Amino acid sequence: MSVDSVKRPPSGPRAELKRQAIVRAARELFLREGFGVGMDTIAAEAGVSKVTVYNHFGSKETLFTAVITSALDESLAGESSAALEGLAEAEDLRTALVEAARTWVHAVRTNHEVTALRNLVAAELHRFPELGEAWKHHATESHHPAVAGALRSLAEQGRLEIPDLQVAIIQFYGLLVFPHMVFSSYGTHIDDDLTDRLVSNSIDMFLDHYSPRDT
Repeated sequence: MSVDSVKRPPSGPRAELKRQAIVRAARELFLREGFGVGMDTIAAEAGVSKVTVYNHFGSKETLFTAVITSALDESLAGESSAALEGLAEAEDLRTALVEAARTWVHAVRTNHEVTALRNLVAAELHRFPELGEAWKHHATESHHPAVAGALRSLAEQGRLEIPDLQVAIIQFYGLLVFPHMVFSSYGTHIDDDLTDRLVSNSIDMFLDHYSPRDT
């Protein structure tokens, strides 16, 4: 029976500060040394005991998924989140969607640590197949709330007709973010001009499919 199935992780302000320190230390060490880095090394880097690390996360796999979630959330924080939240109030929906998409895609393209974490999963997958499951699960779910909330609000307002929200979210990612993930995995990138054209045309495709039809 795993540690994290026996007891709940510590809670409260001090515990949260320790949790954040552990995640930061683990992220730096995973990127620098790979998934094989020891939990004792992570604990020392975070300035906590090894027992504290296990009390919070239970296993290295759980800690790695927390690192992934934290990193992936960054591209939908700050300006990206504000842009998505502002869609419901926008008078010109296409213009607002294009600007929100540009902000989001820029955050994705410039977060090199997220790219490095994806590459780490690919490099270590043959030794640690559980990393693939962690990435597959958290790489989508951690992004759903911000995008889902924006699309749901537009559908509730009648500005979009979305019969299947889950499909629409994946399509939104597929049009805007996945191309950059694929190219970066090959060690190359989509240039600025093509990125801008992709954003504009992708939003046009999305709106053409989900805009309300006149009856």
